[in-house]
Amino acid sequence: MKRLAGLLTGLLLLSLALSAGAEPRYSGEIWLEVDAETARLTVYQGHRPVQVFERISVGRAGTAPFRYRGSNRTPSGEFRINRISHDSRFHIFLGLDYPTPRHAREALESGLFDEDDYRAYHEHLRHHRTPPQDTVLGGHIGIHGIGDGDPEIHDQFHWTQGCVAVTNEEIEALVEWVNIGTRVLIR
Repeated sequence: MKRLAGLLTGLLLLSLALSAGAEPRYSGEIWLEVDAETARLTVYQGHRPVQVFERISVGRAGTAPFRYRGSNRTPSGEFRINRISHDSRFHIFLGLDYPTPRHAREALESGLFDEDDYRAYHEHLRHHRTPPQDTVLGGHIGIHGIGDGDPEIHDQFHWTQGCVAVTNEEIEALVEWVNIGTRVLIR
């Protein structure tokens, strides 16, 4: 019962945070919004949409506030781009800082993390300045192209294991807008 109450509280807090996150932090901020329901990624400058990518792909199992390693879900929430790789099997990979401290706290409150897991998460974050990628929450989440994948599959299905995918041409256009630290809101 305690685990369920913690999970419900976490979901409510995440819902409120996502609503508040859909606003720019400052005038002219470049930020991204991923709307899994409409399969659309929008680049904003302040309040103004400057580029929209239609027919994106997310995890095969959709999105969820909690993502478990192997669940094929894309985590929802607010993230920052923390790495950009031009040498990726997916053409270009924009890594996200998942799992965030909020995800770790919610995992602790729901019973998914124990105290040792939670402490280890924060210890890794302090030492490496990036979240651990090998917890029960999974990792290696980002926005990427399709690489050598089949564009027809991309057009028809959500096919990723938890990332957000756009075409190779779209990731090339998207990388021109972003930097390390660019905010990404996934709902």
